[in-house]
Amino acid sequence: MFQKVTLSNDLHILTEKVPHVRSVALGFWVDVGSRDEVPENNGVSHFIEHLLFKGTQKRSAKQIAETLDAVGGQLNAFTTKEYTCFYARVLDEHFDLAFDLLNDMLFGSNFATNDIDRERNVIIEEIKMYEDAPDELVHDVFAGSMWQGHALGRPIIGTAEVIAQIPREKIIEFYQTHYNPGNLVVTVAGNIEHEAVICKLRPVLEARKGSRPVRSMLAPLPKRDIVCRSKDTEQVHLCLGTPGLSLDNKKSYTFQIINTVLGGGLSSRLFQEIREQRGLVYSVYSYHSSYHDTGLFCIYAGLSKQNVDEALSLIFKQINDIRKNSITPEELQRAKDQLKGNLLLSLESVSTRMSRLGKSQLYLGKIVQPEEVVEKLNKVTIEDVRELSLEMLDPVNFSLATIGPWEDCGNLVKALGNLKAL
Repeated sequence: MFQKVTLSNDLHILTEKVPHVRSVALGFWVDVGSRDEVPENNGVSHFIEHLLFKGTQKRSAKQIAETLDAVGGQLNAFTTKEYTCFYARVLDEHFDLAFDLLNDMLFGSNFATNDIDRERNVIIEEIKMYEDAPDELVHDVFAGSMWQGHALGRPIIGTAEVIAQIPREKIIEFYQTHYNPGNLVVTVAGNIEHEAVICKLRPVLEARKGSRPVRSMLAPLPKRDIVCRSKDTEQVHLCLGTPGLSLDNKKSYTFQIINTVLGGGLSSRLFQEIREQRGLVYSVYSYHSSYHDTGLFCIYAGLSKQNVDEALSLIFKQINDIRKNSITPEELQRAKDQLKGNLLLSLESVSTRMSRLGKSQLYLGKIVQPEEVVEKLNKVTIEDVRELSLEMLDPVNFSLATIGPWEDCGNLVKALGNLKAL
C-alpha cells in the first residue's frame, strides 16, 4: 500500500513498502519534457538530463559515477515527451546515500561552460547514432508526420542544429523554470518505512522554494499523411497508425485489449499471420502511447521492400476483421490474462513499483491500484471492443511513415489508398 505526503512547497513524496526485498528504488520525477519546448530549444530537456551527471559543487562527474557503483547500486535517467526521471536502485542500507546523490545532482549541478560544450558533442554523436538506427528513428518520423507543427511531433533528443547552438543562458533559464519543488514528484519503493523516508526527505526538500510553471496543454491536431524517407537500408521500416486515447480516457482499458490481440505479443494476430504463417517479416508489433490529452496507436514492421504491399494488405485485413466481427471470446480472455499477468509480474520489481507511483501522480494526480486495473480489464466485453475499433481504427484515418531504399513512394501511396478503400 502506498502512502503520500505533500510538502508546504507542493512537492509530492510517495512511498510503497515492499518488505520481502533488500533493495530500494528512488525516483525524482520532473514534470517537464520535449512537449514543453519550442523549436528553438528542442532537445533542451534531454540536454539538461545529461548535464546533471556532469558535476556538482560537491562531486565531480567521476565521483557521481562512482558513488553508487561503489556500493553495487544503479543510477540512471531518461527523458520523455512529458516528463524527466532521475532514479537510483540500491540496497536498503544505502538509501541515504542515493537520496543525497540525486538531490545533489538535481539542485547542485554546476552547468560549467566546458561541460556544456563537451556534452553538445556527445549528444550530437547520440543523434547520429539514432539516425543510423532506422527501426527506432521511424517512430519519430511517424509522430512528426501525424503531429506536424506540434511539440509532441518533435524528437525528444532534438536536432544537431539546435543542440550545437543553444546558449548556456537559455539552458539555465529552462532549468530554473522547471526544476523546482512545485514541478517535482519523489517516489520510493522497497524495504523502507514511510515515516523514516519522510523524516529524511522533508527537511531537505521543503527548504527549497519555487512555483509550478504554467504548462501549455494545447492538444495537437492530427494530420493524415504518407512519409517515405529514402535511406540505403536492407529493410523497409514502417509505422502505420492513427490517433489514440489520452491516459485518463475510460476506454483505454478496452484499447489495451485491442492492441494486445492485434499486435501485442507472440500470440497476436499480426505476429502469427505475417511472421509465423507467411514469413514476411522478422519483427511486427503494435503499441499504444498515451499522453495528457491525446494518444498514438502504431503498428511497426521491418521487412523487405518487395513484401510491403502484401504486409500492408494483411494488416488492414486484420483491422477490418476486428471492426466488423470484433474478437473471439478466447482472444478476449487471453488478452485479459496476458495484461493482468504482465502487470502483476512487473510488481515483483521495486523499480516498476516506484515508476508506477511517479507516472500515476504526474498524469492522474492519484494512484491507480493494480486491483482497480484488473477490475476494469475484467469488465471489457466483446461489444466494447467492436464499438471502440469502429470508432478508433477507421483505415481512412491511418497515416504511414517509412524509412527504406525508396526511389519514390508513388506506388506506395497508391497501394495504401486502395487498401483504405476496401
